Amino acid sequence: MSEKIIIFDTTLRDGEQSPGASLNIKEKLEIGRQLAVLGVDAIEAGFPISSPGDFKAVQTVAREVKGPIICGLARSLEKDIDAAHNAVKYSRRPRIHVFLATSKIHMKYKLKKAEGEILRLAVSAVKYARKKCADIEFSPEDASRTEKSFLYKVVEAVIGAGATTVNIPDTVGYATPFEFGELIRGIKENVPNISRAVISVHCHNDLGLGVANSLAAVLNGARQVECTMNGLGERAGNASLEEIVMAIRTRTDIFRGMATGVHTRELCKTSKLVSKLTGMIVQPNKAIIGSNAFAHESGIHQDGVLKERITYEIMRPQDVGFEATRLVLGKHSGRHAFHERLKGMGYSLSEAQLEKAFDQFKVLADKKKEIFDEDLQTIVDEEIRKIPETFSLAHFYITSGDQIKPTANVRIKSHNKTLESTSSGDGPVDACYKAIDKITGMKGKLLDYQIRSVTSGKDALGEVSVKISSKKGVVSGRGASTDIIEASIKAYVNAMNRLARPKR
Repeated sequence: MSEKIIIFDTTLRDGEQSPGASLNIKEKLEIGRQLAVLGVDAIEAGFPISSPGDFKAVQTVAREVKGPIICGLARSLEKDIDAAHNAVKYSRRPRIHVFLATSKIHMKYKLKKAEGEILRLAVSAVKYARKKCADIEFSPEDASRTEKSFLYKVVEAVIGAGATTVNIPDTVGYATPFEFGELIRGIKENVPNISRAVISVHCHNDLGLGVANSLAAVLNGARQVECTMNGLGERAGNASLEEIVMAIRTRTDIFRGMATGVHTRELCKTSKLVSKLTGMIVQPNKAIIGSNAFAHESGIHQDGVLKERITYEIMRPQDVGFEATRLVLGKHSGRHAFHERLKGMGYSLSEAQLEKAFDQFKVLADKKKEIFDEDLQTIVDEEIRKIPETFSLAHFYITSGDQIKPTANVRIKSHNKTLESTSSGDGPVDACYKAIDKITGMKGKLLDYQIRSVTSGKDALGEVSVKISSKKGVVSGRGASTDIIEASIKAYVNAMNRLARPKR
């Protein structure tokens, strides 16, 4: 049977303390309900004494959210504890979380109190809270910078006073995994009554070690981890819930016999909700829930994943709520991924067509960061429907502006020769078309000109369609490029090639 690692989510309290991440009552309730669906064990809904709005929000979450423990934070002051109790008492599983700083730095500069007074206040606060609620958590703030002998005394005393959970915070993200793991082990070995309480940890990410420190603590005896969705929190944030949960789930060889109750398929949905309501965007390369977490662009990686997923993926994207692995087509992609994407789109190309289409794809990939299915459709359609080329674009140069007459210099390849002409026109496209007319010797009348964006973004592929009338009849032409002038030239040259074909 697995040993339960309790997931204590503090997104609504510490996560909301991220600058700019303020939540109203309705938003807190929406996130709280989703956290319950996610399967967290405890929700720290806020700091009730901090404002009437936060009190009401915690109270609303306590009334409405069923399943998890609902917790309110309080300083070691009776008015704080009263406020927390009055907010969380409507929950079927209420908890009051009391804290008091214990490091010499905080005692000297913030509290201006000696160790004896701190010990007395901590015990008094826990006893007072215990009269109101059976589930009490106590945090010696800045525990990682507290002298160990004093920390052991405080932990022993608050457990004796009735604390059911003792939380060991790395408040400023100062600890490293080895020493934080040792700290938890030291508490287990040196606090006589530690078996009467759950050891919890709350690690900040100032050195980027929040998750690593939390996991080191779990390996050394901690059985509750305080964390936030997307790693939100003060300054650099907190240990990330999704990373904690998936590390324990993925590395069962390390975390033997341990498990959380989190429904991991809800991680992606929860992350998106928190990001939307807080306005805190998740960076694409964020572990587990970033948009690139299961995306591959490198040809080597794509080839490996297509042959066997576990070559480059240690988790299944579906397990955290993504639909599937995403093969991003770009300049680093190879033929295997290109071919597989085309097959998925329903195309069946010959080897020669595939090679030519892949060459066009590589040219486009140097111009765009990401190639979309619509881009591929345009490339392949042009290749499949390609007519014999009498003319092909070699080079063009444009001068244009509101104070000068647009002029175009165009070079066209034809029968192993490069032909060149310069012309001016009403605009850069008109100038190019007149230059092409001179080179080909086939003057066409432009009947229709249409342009559309194939994909989105500033680097979108543009597709131009033209209809041209000449003595040989009416023909159409198409061309595509990220440069709309180039797409216009390609479309016109494509039409010229149709005109140059001998009549059947």
